[in-house]
Amino acid sequence: MTGFANHRRVATVALVVGSYDEAIAWYVERLGFLLTEDVDLGGGKRWVTVAPANGQGARLLLAEADGEAQEKSIGNQTGGRVFLFLETDDFARDHRAMLDKGVGFREAPRFEPYGTVAVFADLYGNLWDLFEPKRQV
Repeated sequence: MTGFANHRRVATVALVVGSYDEAIAWYVERLGFLLTEDVDLGGGKRWVTVAPANGQGARLLLAEADGEAQEKSIGNQTGGRVFLFLETDDFARDHRAMLDKGVGFREAPRFEPYGTVAVFADLYGNLWDLFEPKRQV
């Protein structure tokens, strides 16, 4: 496509969390993300975003659950499938750093035709892949 479609990107992904502050702490302290926005919207609501420290990739909007239906989705936004993919240029470095910070991996690293990968869970149980793509020669 041409025209308007050439100027778009996925910039932010909403993640339902139990608490703004505990989610901020986990993503900043355990994954090394930066807190990019924390704006009081009134009525207990906030616009809170975190992003990888290098500024690449989409931001996460940490959306505190509002009501029973949203609370039920905390930690299971995709029905148990891997939800997000954290791409790195050095799997071994980041895997070790995340283990040292207490991130819970669900498996040992795997070497797949497309790259190196291991599944980890965030503080609520959402599944992520830490992923280093296979270098093209």
